[in-house]
Amino acid sequence: MGKEVEYHEAMIRILGLIWGDGYMVPGGPEKTDDLVRGLKLRGKRVLDIGCGLGGPACHLAERHRAHVTGIDIEPQLVELARQRAKTNELQNRLNFLLVQPGPLPFPDASFDVIVSAGSFTQIADKRELFEECNRVLVPGGALHNLDWTTPLDSPSDELRYFFEMEGLTYALDNPATYAELLEAAGFTDVCIEDDTDWYRRQCREEYESMLGDLYPRMVELLGRDDADHFVEDWRSMVVVFEKGDLTLTLCRSRKPGAGGRIRRLFAS
Repeated sequence: MGKEVEYHEAMIRILGLIWGDGYMVPGGPEKTDDLVRGLKLRGKRVLDIGCGLGGPACHLAERHRAHVTGIDIEPQLVELARQRAKTNELQNRLNFLLVQPGPLPFPDASFDVIVSAGSFTQIADKRELFEECNRVLVPGGALHNLDWTTPLDSPSDELRYFFEMEGLTYALDNPATYAELLEAAGFTDVCIEDDTDWYRRQCREEYESMLGDLYPRMVELLGRDDADHFVEDWRSMVVVFEKGDLTLTLCRSRKPGAGGRIRRLFAS
């Protein structure tokens, strides 16, 4: 299946049902706030890489008063994100663009902040990506990303089965590798936070809900076959989280320089 159709309609519907309308990673607006913790975003230019359905970008524009550009490689997601911005009357602070894999289509120093939730997980050449992030950030700009990670050198059988159930591209790295690659790309003040315990508990609760009260709604939205598929998908995710094969990592880093801009960007 081509990359452009990985997030098919059933996947979009189940993610919205489980993680909230417009969100393709867990945690909703609260986790988006955590992602940008410590940053003053009002009036700042923010790039959301892998914007998906646009939920986080809309939250940053509405609550944090940022000017957000969201990019994604899947046309159906970009179109849905644009509809979300229009529905929420946020077009003046939001712009969603369809892009191709590869270099970021922006001039140097175009953004004050870059955020990403879940998309770096699917990119094999993270060093090149981080170098591009460094290029398009202003001196003193921040890069904050939340990603699925693994401590394993190679996937376990259980992790491979989870990948099969997901049907998505995964290029998981060790959290320590993120730190090394960010520093190699020129970032400083790299901070790696482990969010695994939080989602390990959350994932188990989601799975138990899918087995119980949520299941009829899943059948109504997806049909029984797809509903059963996603129940098994979540079961496999519980297994790899509880084994420790899959982890969730929040990375914060910044591009050196421009001390005055740093003081304005980072909250005291």
